[in-house]
Amino acid sequence: LLGICLIAQIVTGLFLAMHYTADTTMAFHSLSHICRDVNNGWLLRNLHANGASMFFMCIYIHIARGIYYGSYLYKETWNIGVILLFLVMATAFMGYVLPWGQMSFWGATVITNLLSAVPYIGTELVQWIWGGFSVDNATLTRFFTFHFVLPFIIAGMSIIHLIFLHQTGSSNPTGLNSNSDKIPFHA
Repeated sequence: LLGICLIAQIVTGLFLAMHYTADTTMAFHSLSHICRDVNNGWLLRNLHANGASMFFMCIYIHIARGIYYGSYLYKETWNIGVILLFLVMATAFMGYVLPWGQMSFWGATVITNLLSAVPYIGTELVQWIWGGFSVDNATLTRFFTFHFVLPFIIAGMSIIHLIFLHQTGSSNPTGLNSNSDKIPFHA
């Protein structure tokens, strides 16, 4: 389910990126253009926006199942999963900023300002992320770039997650030894 969600998000995102303009004066209008002028653009945008919520629902179910079955005992697989969760959260936040409405602007301002609480380097860190002294065009361009690139990094990390899962074996809900009749496979 998570793989299907990720692929759907990447495909709809690629089509949306063909018409989106990452500029503070044009971002909101480009979304209006996508919804009103592009054939089925409204559908793509809603699939992408609501697909993100569905993606998170599937992630939370996946995490709950992992906690219930004790998958956290496989530390490498679990830690890669935690990294994946943070990457997906960062991607979703940056996507939230892209429409560049009032909620997007102030969401970006408030959330990025939380980093100013980091001792000694907080203010410089926030200005570095913003690309200036306030959330502006440089911030929107950076967020769009990261929102575009991170899903491909997430796909690669998901493959690594599956490789570790294949090596350790998935959690067995019955609690019985399922390896007794296993035949090793050598490439």
